[in-house]
This record gives sequence, C-alpha cells and structure tokens, in this order.
Amino acid sequence: MSSNLNQTLIKKFEQFEASLNGEASSSLHGIRKQGIKAFDQIGLPSAKHEEYKFTNLGKILEKKFEWISPHHTSETIDIDTLATFQIPNLDAHSIVFVNGVYSESLSDHDNAQVAITELQKAKETHKDIFDKHFGQHATYKEDAFAALNTAFITNGTFIKVDKNVVVDKPIAIYNLSDATANESVNYPRNLILAGISSQVSVIEIFGTIGDHNTLVNTVTEIAMEQNAIVDYYKIGNDSEQAYHVGMTQVHQANNSTFTANTIAFGGGMIRNNLQIKVDGEGCTANMNGLYLLDGKSHVDNHTVVDHIKPNSVSNELYKGILDGSSKGVFNGKVFVRREAQKTNAFQSNKNILLTDDAVINTKPQLEIWADDVKCSHGCTTGQLDLDALFYLQARGIDKDKAKAMLLYAFAIDVLGHVKIEALKEHLDHIIAKRFNQEF
Repeated sequence: MSSNLNQTLIKKFEQFEASLNGEASSSLHGIRKQGIKAFDQIGLPSAKHEEYKFTNLGKILEKKFEWISPHHTSETIDIDTLATFQIPNLDAHSIVFVNGVYSESLSDHDNAQVAITELQKAKETHKDIFDKHFGQHATYKEDAFAALNTAFITNGTFIKVDKNVVVDKPIAIYNLSDATANESVNYPRNLILAGISSQVSVIEIFGTIGDHNTLVNTVTEIAMEQNAIVDYYKIGNDSEQAYHVGMTQVHQANNSTFTANTIAFGGGMIRNNLQIKVDGEGCTANMNGLYLLDGKSHVDNHTVVDHIKPNSVSNELYKGILDGSSKGVFNGKVFVRREAQKTNAFQSNKNILLTDDAVINTKPQLEIWADDVKCSHGCTTGQLDLDALFYLQARGIDKDKAKAMLLYAFAIDVLGHVKIEALKEHLDHIIAKRFNQEF
C-alpha cells in the first residue's frame, strides 16, 4: 500500500481542521486529533495485514476515490426519495442524514420517552454523559478506519434511554448518500446509551442514489448498563458503486442482553466489524448475520466477542448465499479470559455457493484461557443438496421454485431472529424477489 493516500488523508484533516473555526478548541475536536494521530501511526491496511487479508480496502479505495469533499446539504433528497429506502409499514422514530448532514425535515423523532438527537446537539445538551462515553468504546487506536472516522466526525445520532424505560417502537437511523453529481465520502457516528433495565431496538439503514462511487465509514458505540436489552439491526442493500466500512462496538454490564442482526444484500465492497465486550456476569450476546450476494459484490464480516467476566453466554450464527462472482469473508473470534469461568460460547458459519466463480473465505476462532467453559465453533461450505432438490421436483415443483424454496429455508434461520414484524416482512420480500419467487 502506497503511503500517498495516507498523506493525502492527513492533509485533508488539516484542511478540515482549519474550517472548524471556534470548534477547534472543543473536547470533541480533542478526540478528532487523537483519531488522526492514531491513523498516522497505523496507516491504511494492505493485504499483508492479517485482519484485512481477504479484503484489500486500502488498494481499492486508492483506485476508486479522489477524496473530494464538496459542501453537502441535506436538501438533495426529498420525502419521495426517502420513501424508497423506508421499510413499508414500519412504525418507528426516524432520524435521517444525507451525505452526513442531518435532515430535520425528513426526520421524525420527537418523543419525551427517549432522547434522540444529532451528536452536534447532544455534546451540548447531554455534555456530561456524552464526554463520559463518546470515543471511549470504539477501538480507533487499533483500526485505521475507526481512526479515520474519529478524525473526521462531523455529526451522527445520539440515543439515550433512561433507567427502566422500554421504548415503545424502534428507532430507525437512515444514512443516505447522494452520489448523483459526484462521489460521496461520509463519516457517520452513533452513540447509543441504554440505562439500567431499559429496552430499545435500533435499525441502521444505508442507501445510495446516483451512479458515482460512495464511501461510508461509520462507527457505532453502544454502552449498556445492567439488565439493559438492546436489539440492533444493520441493513445494507446497495449498488456495486457503494463501499462501506462499519465498526459497531458494544460494552455490556451485568445481566444485559445484546442482539445484533447484520443483513447484507449487496454493495461494491462491504466490511462489517462487530466487537462486543462482555464485561459483566449473566450477560447474553447474540450475533446473527445473513449475506445474500451476486454479481461482483464483496462482503466481509469480522466479529469479536470478548468474555471478560464469568457466567455469560454468546451465540453466533452467520449464513451466506453467494451467486455470480461474488466474494464473502467471515472471521469470527471468541475470547474467553481466565476470569470468565462458566462461559458458554457457540459460533457457526454456513455458506452455499451457487456458481463456480463465487468464493467464501471463512475462519471461526476460539481463544480460551479459562478451564470451566462450554465452547464450540464450526463452518460449512457447499452447494445445494441435490437429494432435497430432487425430492421437491419429484412432487411436481419445478426446478427454479424448488431451488428458491431450499435457499429460503437456509436463510430463514437468521430471519427467525428478527423481532420487528414489518422489518421481517421487508427482508422476506427482498429475498423472494432475489429468487424470483413469492412464498
């Protein structure tokens, strides 16, 4: 990887810093400077970097992006365009960003039950808790893209759920890129705080209009207090001009339950990093993933669960269906520390390749220092079960329909964990359309 792009990004930060005026002395900008310092030390990864061995983002981004930073507004997308990205029949609080700029006219999140606002306001209205948590969970000193996001933070979503509050409906975060006029490079940032015995569901949705290349480099920090329950959904269904790098970092306290559902239906190159720190007893961490790819899409799912305290459980199930010349990567790590006795950790990755050109690289890993645990991991890769296909055809079902039924049955294990009915129906529809079938 040439150092040219690294130096270009550092110069871009200097230009960005000069445009901040009075904000350059704020505590937020102090975190930005830590981010660019970390990036300067790390540099963009190359194929020689073990964590990016199968996804050479540095090389791709150097070729694809000029790193232009035009002045963006949120007015480039109207309510009708937003509707094409919205989930039908979903009753939700919504907050919308277009090219990283908050859109008040498209958002609908007024609610006395929970604080939902943009980060630029939250750093003033919730200063103490903002300063306590912001930038404290994401591992930006270890990952170049998280460092870049930290350096170029401008805005994002702040969600704070108070003690004993159960939020009445999901919160939908729309991060939209308008690439109709030129390329779009955005750095969304989210901070989600779940108080003692609170409960909330959050859906992150990404989409693009226009034919130019887009890059979204996003970081989400989730901090959960004891007995909190957070259901987090990340939905990506984009074009081959869309590039996405996302880091979701979760910190769990005693008896909290976190569930992540990561769904990818396409994109030029997608990298999803999910890292969970199980820092309490009696915790449950669930990770479910589905990637349904065709064309030249490339999706890389990296997960880390770090069991620090005893008596907790983690469950992980990622499934992939790859068509065309698409590529998938799964790298799941489970750490069980010496003090984390009585840990139960289960990890599984299963894949179906529909063509000879589709590729999957999978690497489930366990690193265990405790001796009183129940842990397992495994992966499978293959084609459709020909016996099952013959069985369905023998009962009068044509081959395409039979194939679609088997693929849908394979994917439903993951969709079964989706608790929001409107979202589940939406995902069902996308899958049925992809298979040219209705179920």
